Amino acid sequence: MSSPIKKFQVGGVSAAVWENESQTPEGSPYQTVSLQKRFKDKNDEWKSSNSFRASDLPKAILALQKAYEFVALKEQGELAVVEA
Repeated sequence: MSSPIKKFQVGGVSAAVWENESQTPEGSPYQTVSLQKRFKDKNDEWKSSNSFRASDLPKAILALQKAYEFVALKEQGELAVVEA
């Protein structure tokens, strides 16, 4: 499985930016963003979820804003180096 090109984490919520191999009609690769929450269950094991409580929403919004800023700047060619 491939790795995200960038990940933004706010508390237990993270937004990951992925570079896609296929290209846009203009001939350039494009990015997508995934959002998830990590938490420990009652057995103290780490789990992932894509469902969020109301208290998670501000964290999700901030992580998505950071991801959007990264993707928008990358598309404009303003980011020279991409690090995960």
